[in-house]
Amino acid sequence: TSFLLVFIVMILFHPALSIYFNTLSSTETLTISSNRTLVSPSDVFELGFFRTNSSSGWYLGIWYKKVSYRTYVWVANRDSPLFNAIGTLKISGNNLVLRGQSNKSVWSTDLTRGNERFPVVAELLANGNFVIRYSNKNDASGFLWQSFDYPTDTLLPEMKLGYDLKTEQNRFLTSWRNSDDPSSGEISYFLDTESGMPEFYLLKSGLRAYRSGPWNGVRFSGIPGDQYLSYMVFNFTENSEEVAYTFRMTTHSIYSRLKISSEGFLERLTWTPNSIQWNLFWYLPVENQCDVYMVCGVYSYCDENTSPVCNCIQGFMPLNEQRWDLRDWSSGCTRRTRLSCSGDGFTRMRKMKLPETKMANVYRSIGVKECEKRCLSDCNCTAFANADIRNGGTGCVIWTGRLDDIRNYYADGQDLYVRLAAADLVN
Repeated sequence: TSFLLVFIVMILFHPALSIYFNTLSSTETLTISSNRTLVSPSDVFELGFFRTNSSSGWYLGIWYKKVSYRTYVWVANRDSPLFNAIGTLKISGNNLVLRGQSNKSVWSTDLTRGNERFPVVAELLANGNFVIRYSNKNDASGFLWQSFDYPTDTLLPEMKLGYDLKTEQNRFLTSWRNSDDPSSGEISYFLDTESGMPEFYLLKSGLRAYRSGPWNGVRFSGIPGDQYLSYMVFNFTENSEEVAYTFRMTTHSIYSRLKISSEGFLERLTWTPNSIQWNLFWYLPVENQCDVYMVCGVYSYCDENTSPVCNCIQGFMPLNEQRWDLRDWSSGCTRRTRLSCSGDGFTRMRKMKLPETKMANVYRSIGVKECEKRCLSDCNCTAFANADIRNGGTGCVIWTGRLDDIRNYYADGQDLYVRLAAADLVN
């Protein structure tokens, strides 16, 4: 008995030895009344039922276990809360089903039936991913469903944002309605792959409010310098299986997440072991006007260091001088001299956020010299740039239409070559 007593004391006072339950078997349930939760290995995340301060409804969600300020990272039934404190989560067939009053299903993983011969379990993984998997398969190949494919307002390390081309699923973020209401809000952040180069857009009530700029091999040009952080690694993958952004932490004692706030911002938040609150590392769009989508209209660029901030590109002039002088830049700029298709040249704009790539073609195998030649030989070409800024610049982007939503940066950004008629070139 003394050995047993020592063992129990060790478990109680040595968290590393504690027994956490992070799986739900097909015979078990989670209920609101039982207060039971699932806790991820390493004790970082917890899954269970919760209620916000102002809400009378109950939600199934995941939050950080050790963070003193309750921080939710995923909500299952965000648009169909449970009322009357009656709620049961269980495995039914190969699905997770959340039932409320009168045994009515309010949320389910909605899978077509898998192989019934193998029992399944639901598991909360160390990275905060809640998965259904075959009980005999412990790796991702055995996942039948995962919460990482259905983000709410938060991107955690190892989650992917963007397209899975095999399942045709676009994983995007949608804000809470307000800070105390998890239901789907008006702000979303999604990857647009219809353009020549994939870009992220922040939408407010369905309207574009901010654009990330295309991936340049190191970063999205419109997103601050995360790439200089020693404890974080970024990756953007574009191949036949997926077009997706992800990040991971190299230091496990630091938590970091991306969040779309109900106020309309994309935020990078970080928590260190001695924090008393989340540190807002950066947010977008910044209040300065240059982050606002299309603030200067077409064929112009935004520069925080000029007054006014909107400037026509060299060789262009305001389309409506009077409105421009009144600081209404929405009509943008127009060419001083029409292109002749022969004898045209380029002005080099440094440290730029590249224009929107809806009207752009990408050629990965040619460099900047060949890119310039190809642009000059196409009478519709309006600008070109490197697709990738690494190793001195590789690849080629060619714009064949108007140039939208350009700005410059004090640091970062890249070279953009805009086509001009000979008369507008500065010797």
